[in-house]
Amino acid sequence: MVLNKLTKRNFFKDPGLNHTLAGDGTASIIAGFVGGPPVTSYGENIGVLAITRVHSIYVLGGAAFFAIVFSFVGKLSALIESIPSPVIGGVSFLLFGVIASSGMRILIDNKVDFNQKRNLMIASAILVIGIGNAYLQIGSFQFSGLAVATVLGIAMNLILPKVAVNEK
Repeated sequence: MVLNKLTKRNFFKDPGLNHTLAGDGTASIIAGFVGGPPVTSYGENIGVLAITRVHSIYVLGGAAFFAIVFSFVGKLSALIESIPSPVIGGVSFLLFGVIASSGMRILIDNKVDFNQKRNLMIASAILVIGIGNAYLQIGSFQFSGLAVATVLGIAMNLILPKVAVNEK
């Protein structure tokens, strides 16, 4: 929904949610086979798209290509690693703040009523757990804050009554 809004295109129709999820899953499987981390294809890209306003898949693909090539150039890697941590932290704050703000924008544009306790509770739980990265560990498995927030949001949406008892 956020990508649809940012790019003024309908990705639910073209390429379709089924193709998007299949591509995302395939990319994660391939990354796993070559020893890479799970692929995060949306959050960071949404932040970059919102900040730069560049929506070309070719520009993003080119940037990814150069990032991979440059990672093999030791002097360039050293130059990037020389960027002070506070600068990287500031960029991260901006990037992830834009991601959260873009999500909130979708809620506002769709006129989600935050005067309803139900909506306020769901959004608050998702934001605190997702942004705060409160993780869940069960045995050797650890679920990220984003995963926990997503599942909790879905569960709360299914469980909480549409209208509170005292609002009837």
